[in-house]
Amino acid sequence: MGEAKRREDLGLPPREKKKGEKISKNQLNKILNKFPYLPIILGFSLLAILIIDLVNYYK
Repeated sequence: MGEAKRREDLGLPPREKKKGEKISKNQLNKILNKFPYLPIILGFSLLAILIIDLVNYYK
């Protein structure tokens, strides 16, 4: 028997739904969802810095 039927048989009102927002515990997921291109930009920036350092090393 489902909960709705059981509550109806007991004379209880229907269960209220919770209206709270789900809070993400991981801040990295929030940032990545807000700025989806951030990892790509950081990757290209890091690659450019490594190439510049490599060129300067062999001068």
